[in-house]
Amino acid sequence: MIQLTRDSYIFRLGDGPYRRNRLRGWLLFGAFLVCALAATLLSALLLPTYSHAFTLYLKWQDVLVALFWYIALLSLAGCAMAVRFQYALRTGYTRKMLTLVSDGTITVRDLSHKNLASIVSVITTALTCFAVALVGLMPEMLLGWTLSLPHAFLAFLATGIAVLLSIVGLVITIPVLFVMLLGGVSCVSFCCKMGSPHTYHLNNHASLIIDDFALAIHSPGVPESLVELALLTPQDQRQLLYLLRARWIAAECPWNPGLGEEIAAALEEAIIA
Repeated sequence: MIQLTRDSYIFRLGDGPYRRNRLRGWLLFGAFLVCALAATLLSALLLPTYSHAFTLYLKWQDVLVALFWYIALLSLAGCAMAVRFQYALRTGYTRKMLTLVSDGTITVRDLSHKNLASIVSVITTALTCFAVALVGLMPEMLLGWTLSLPHAFLAFLATGIAVLLSIVGLVITIPVLFVMLLGGVSCVSFCCKMGSPHTYHLNNHASLIIDDFALAIHSPGVPESLVELALLTPQDQRQLLYLLRARWIAAECPWNPGLGEEIAAALEEAIIA
């Protein structure tokens, strides 16, 4: 903890949590990078193995190449998000993770390792959406098989069924592609906001909850933040809890009635640790 003025305090990310989360972040970065390289290599090996002449149907090889490219693109996006998390970690370690000032404001960064799980969840969701879009295109891939059937009537019947299924598939694929486009924009916003500071005014509109040794802050118009107290050093944990308790007691209208008991329980856990 650094005390800038009489009533202004800065708390930094602890050395142990910083090293652990940094290692986790680089491991995730390495995993995404390997996936990107593997997908790029597989697509490069597949491209020369078939003809690229225009056809009225989709070739399964083209679909597979598109899947490899998309996996590579998603993996690079995962790398970018992992690097963004590492930057936020470094900022919380060298500058500040939490700031508490006398005017009743608190500024926090969420630097929990759960951000890495969120990155994996975002990438997995995007890949699942692409897989659903490919399922909608499967009937169009069957057209290449139906057109090559030896019996003319059978070929006509199978092609007609495949065309109808293709129309139904497009009804599924087009909305999914639109959702993927919106998801791409959301991913950029998620990456920019990951580990960014959020400032809250400790007044009657704010709600502070300490549960499972984590500080949750809710306030209208500001995204919710969750700060794991274990990310601070033991001394800083106790100091922060003491300061929060002092401000809660001094407030004429406490933020929430149960906060005093929650702080006491967290202090007991911090002292034992």
